[in-house]
Amino acid sequence: MVGSGAHDLDATDDAFDLLERIVAARLGRRLSTVVDTLGLDDVRRSRWTAAARAAGLPAVAVVLDTPDDVCRARNRARDRPVPAPALAGQLRRVREADLAGWDVVHHVAPSGRVPQTDPEVGLRHTTRPVERRSSQGLRFVLQVSRFPWGEEPPAWLTGVALAADAAGFAGIALMDHLIQIPQVDRAWAPIPEPWVTLGLLAGLDTRLELGTLVTPVTFRPPGITAKAAATLDALSGGRAFVGLGAGWWEREHAAYGVPFPPPRERVDRVERAIATMRALWAPGTRPSADLPETTSYPRPVHDIPIILGGSGDRMLAVAREHADAVNVRTEHVDRALRALAGTDVAVTVLDLPTVGRDREDTWARVERLRGTTKAAAYAERTYAGTPAEQRDRYGALADRGVDTVFLAVADLDGPDDVERLAPLVV
Repeated sequence: MVGSGAHDLDATDDAFDLLERIVAARLGRRLSTVVDTLGLDDVRRSRWTAAARAAGLPAVAVVLDTPDDVCRARNRARDRPVPAPALAGQLRRVREADLAGWDVVHHVAPSGRVPQTDPEVGLRHTTRPVERRSSQGLRFVLQVSRFPWGEEPPAWLTGVALAADAAGFAGIALMDHLIQIPQVDRAWAPIPEPWVTLGLLAGLDTRLELGTLVTPVTFRPPGITAKAAATLDALSGGRAFVGLGAGWWEREHAAYGVPFPPPRERVDRVERAIATMRALWAPGTRPSADLPETTSYPRPVHDIPIILGGSGDRMLAVAREHADAVNVRTEHVDRALRALAGTDVAVTVLDLPTVGRDREDTWARVERLRGTTKAAAYAERTYAGTPAEQRDRYGALADRGVDTVFLAVADLDGPDDVERLAPLVV
């Protein structure tokens, strides 16, 4: 910017003068600032750490542990090499540099010199697992809606998760409600806070993706949801997803003192929430449309998918512009596919079937679950059938363009019931 090119060493003084102005301007706005120099000037280093302290930002030093002989070889290959005595002085000053007082000193080893670490320490998963799909090309995520865990909640939850992983499910999704909904169980049945519960499941040695279906935007500010999801993603090695919805059940809002605005405002919040969450997950600390800064650490390990729950015209329009996927009930699949045609937004289905091991077992389950509904009507409404019959139905969904099935059954009582569902996801 101030010299004749990248190798114009005569421009050094002017370049540092410009650098100092940029650093002062960025720190004056409390923005993350990366200074890319040799960092050998003790006075400048002290000035930068003091400026960081004044701005309330952490001061991090990155030390490149490049061997002296490699530095000399690279210097000889430059169009305009640094004089040998000057390079020798630089190498000496690197070794003598006083980095006391920095919040973090991060040493980067050269290629081929990997720092030795204890294999038992750290995350079990450092990369995203290979995506799991059934032979029909579908991803199956186990939707857990009821929690008959008795006296041992952790054992029940981990047992279901491990069984789901063994069966080949791609992930587990938890409902996000404050009171158990009447469609699933009684109001006094347990319904755990999902992000805390997903943290427990993240500690298991599985390949399961983990998330909510769905978190209402009315429950928490979107930044708080973004923080929870990013933390889950970091702890699970990149296996988090976020289901997001407008919220629908007024009773639970009133019971917990949570405002419940009109439908239009709730959908507006969904749209704004996506922008806020993506801004907080993005690199840097630049301001966004609704935020003066985006300081949120840890960052996610991967791009966290956002799945919108809803099939209304407005929600599908928001999904088309901003989401990664939309989740609808089976009867709304065609509507969603038409609305999202020509986009990369995936269509996923929340499916609530009655699945028996055979026809006799299927009808026994229908009788046990139907309540006051006529057996035939209940069987039709819940697509009651054997695994083979369910797979025919899922094959048709895959042919129509459905990407993922969130599978929820009304009689998921424990790990044995997960094993009963395994033939669906083979």
